[in-house]
Amino acid sequence: MKNKTESTGALIGLFLSYFRKHKGLFALDMGCALLIALIDLAFPLISRTAMYQWLPDKKYTVFFVVMAIVVVAFLLRAVLYFVVGYWGHTFGIRVEADIRRDLFEHMQELGFDFYDRNRTGQLMSRLTTDLFELTELAHHGPEDLFISSVTIIGALVVMFTIRWELALVVMCIIPLLLIVVMHRRRQMSAAAREAKQKTGAINAEIESSLSGVRTTKAFANEAEQQTRFDGANNVFKTAKRGFHREMGLFMASMEFFVNILSVAVIAVGGWLIMSGRMNYIDLITFSLYISTFVSPVRKLANFAELFSSGFAGLKRFAELMHTKPAIQDAPDAVELKNVDGRVTVDHVSFTYDGVTEVLHNVSLDVAAGETIAVVGPSGGGKSTLCQLIPRFYEVTAGSVSIDGQDVRHLTQKSLRRSIGIVQQDVFLFADTVRENIRFGRPDATDEEVVEAAKKAEIYDDIMEMPNGFDTYVGERGTLLSGGQKQRVAIARIFLKNPPILILDEATSALDSVTESRIQHAFDELSTGRTTLIIAHRLSTIRKAHRIMVVQDGIIAEQGTHEELLAKNGAYARLYHTQNLGEVC
Repeated sequence: MKNKTESTGALIGLFLSYFRKHKGLFALDMGCALLIALIDLAFPLISRTAMYQWLPDKKYTVFFVVMAIVVVAFLLRAVLYFVVGYWGHTFGIRVEADIRRDLFEHMQELGFDFYDRNRTGQLMSRLTTDLFELTELAHHGPEDLFISSVTIIGALVVMFTIRWELALVVMCIIPLLLIVVMHRRRQMSAAAREAKQKTGAINAEIESSLSGVRTTKAFANEAEQQTRFDGANNVFKTAKRGFHREMGLFMASMEFFVNILSVAVIAVGGWLIMSGRMNYIDLITFSLYISTFVSPVRKLANFAELFSSGFAGLKRFAELMHTKPAIQDAPDAVELKNVDGRVTVDHVSFTYDGVTEVLHNVSLDVAAGETIAVVGPSGGGKSTLCQLIPRFYEVTAGSVSIDGQDVRHLTQKSLRRSIGIVQQDVFLFADTVRENIRFGRPDATDEEVVEAAKKAEIYDDIMEMPNGFDTYVGERGTLLSGGQKQRVAIARIFLKNPPILILDEATSALDSVTESRIQHAFDELSTGRTTLIIAHRLSTIRKAHRIMVVQDGIIAEQGTHEELLAKNGAYARLYHTQNLGEVC
């Protein structure tokens, strides 16, 4: 995004830039709107001509022919409104879809730190509710503003040709109406922004409650969650109160000025008739034009409301689009190719918040094809160290390299294509088993998916499922067991076939029997790959070439299983503690 300013003009320019791709539909919408405005402007003039000429001169044939033409014109007007309603909304939806596509694409570029700070419900609100209101603004905004402007300006021009004194009265009132409209619009915009923030927080609370419904049931805390929901729901009931108050004031002010217009025209027109400077026909014509004013003025009111809501959503959209990813490819970044798998961590320090260091001057050299086990107490920095290798976070000091190339000088996509990660908390998409495995390599054939499932020792389980590979796994894979989810994740990595593998406590949540089955799949998966295994259960890492003990942000010890036991240090204490627990 080139223009980073968030002025009103820049935001409107950003919004209008999405119209270009659909300019044909936009032109159709505006063309129909123009014809509707012209038909509305023509009717009072036709009525005036009929009263001045055709009826007094008894030109009844002309009168009825013109009336028939008026009927046809109003029939055309109805068709035009259908076009505006159908294709105008189609235009708005296409604009919304383009904006949502760009927003989602940008959100995928944002790093882990962004999602650490923002709740899913808030982001969902920006992708759905905010953009829906932009659809309404894209469709109705230009249309309402255009029709209103054409009708009001056109009516004023005609009224000045009929009776300039009366037109001048109308001209004096309209600026006051516009001043009130603009002032109230600003108030509505501020209230709309506040309402959106509250609504986003409500969505976040609801998303959290629904995601945790199993935990709620496990603790029988439905009453407590209902109380929390009721609190959020009460906030929702009042979230738009300020906006509705401002909208009510706007509508009240507008209705007052619309009625004052009619009163002013009748009063001044009556005075002109009394003084012999005007006749009843012109007063009737003026009254018709004032009635014509009502529709565009209401459209202006509608536009003000749409603009307030839509502009608030547009501003939130722009704010998110202007959020730069904390981690970006360097201008001279190169593709990581022909990977051997050597990983070098050189005097790395890291902090999440810029204050407390999680890692302190850590150095590590992993040879290509070597298996390294990373153990230690929780919170010691094991997972953090492994997350720096695929550059999910940026090192504070030092460097991480793959085959001698600093990861900061590699493209993120090529780096992460070369690394496979299996975590304890496996995420499966709400799709079929087949597509969840294929996520490892989207262009894989069905045969390759099947082969990956066999290597992960999940094939037999899949074939026993109701629809085999086309079995739906449920939200986050809830219809599968923990072991099945892990093996689907392993199959994904087999399909991806990366030269570097990170197993982040991938079996710690499983029972011993399931773990032993999966361990065999892990052993096959790690063959010929550089592998880092983060583990709590020391029994699963004895085959590692080296074991590292990470605690308090440093590598306290490293060596083979036998060497570390002989040192009788931190690893030995962990090992004996676990063995004692197993004996007990």
